[in-house]
Amino acid sequence: MNYKSATIEEYLDQIPSERKDAIKKILDLMEQNLPKGFEARINYSMPGYVVPHSLFPAGYHCDPKLPLPFINIASQKNFIALYHMGIYANPELLQWFQTEYKKHVPSKLDMGKSCIRFKKIEQIPYELLAELFKKMTPEEWIEIYKDAFVKSN
Repeated sequence: MNYKSATIEEYLDQIPSERKDAIKKILDLMEQNLPKGFEARINYSMPGYVVPHSLFPAGYHCDPKLPLPFINIASQKNFIALYHMGIYANPELLQWFQTEYKKHVPSKLDMGKSCIRFKKIEQIPYELLAELFKKMTPEEWIEIYKDAFVKSN
């Protein structure tokens, strides 16, 4: 689902009411647990956090005018999606998350390369997400990003 909004608050005002509390809680966990340096904003029509140009002037290789994306959350048609670029680019972090997820949630992990899908709001592993959010600094993400994406282009 693509919601047109200029602010995170506008985004939250548009999403289905049954998902609002869960998305707000995840955004609060991001704010409380992401290392300093990430910046909250709407990016690709979703709320999330980016590495601002002040820390990484080159910006996102697909469009250098945009800051480097790191993590976003979205209310999709049938689920809440969490897009975490660190999981996509760092195999060790992905392995850690997959292993830990099994300890927190009884159902099978539903995810794509960087997208974690939560179809059952009551099964969102908030404690695990808080731990995940702490695991990568902006500086670490910049280095992984440059190694994985910039050199290959």
